[in-house]
Amino acid sequence: METNFFGPVFLARAFAPVLAAKQGSILVDVHSVASWYAFGGAYSASKAALWSATNSLRIEFAPMGVHVTGVHMGYVDIGMAAHADGPKMLPTQLVTTVYDAVEAGEYEVLADELTKGVKAALSGPVEALYPDLHSTDA
Repeated sequence: METNFFGPVFLARAFAPVLAAKQGSILVDVHSVASWYAFGGAYSASKAALWSATNSLRIEFAPMGVHVTGVHMGYVDIGMAAHADGPKMLPTQLVTTVYDAVEAGEYEVLADELTKGVKAALSGPVEALYPDLHSTDA
């Protein structure tokens, strides 16, 4: 929680006066698909908390003229994801996607197909998002 929630929130609040003083400032928070899909225990919970905080910061900072963009993505081909199987975005792909979204004034970046699919599934039943739950039925 310190790294993925409190750190970004405290940094955003600390830099709010600086951001507000510069017209057209943008704050970018990186959540990951873990903010919507629980697979990492406390890690996923901390990313979900940051997603919620980003929505609050967006509302809080808008009157100051600061645009807040949240970024959601699956694995990126960096050291942190070296252990992970499955598709990985190149860091340059992620950066380009984020820059394009920021330039377009978007509030949210869904950087890959996995993330788009998970977000779409949020409106469905929990069992559809987590099929293994069926195996826990008594």
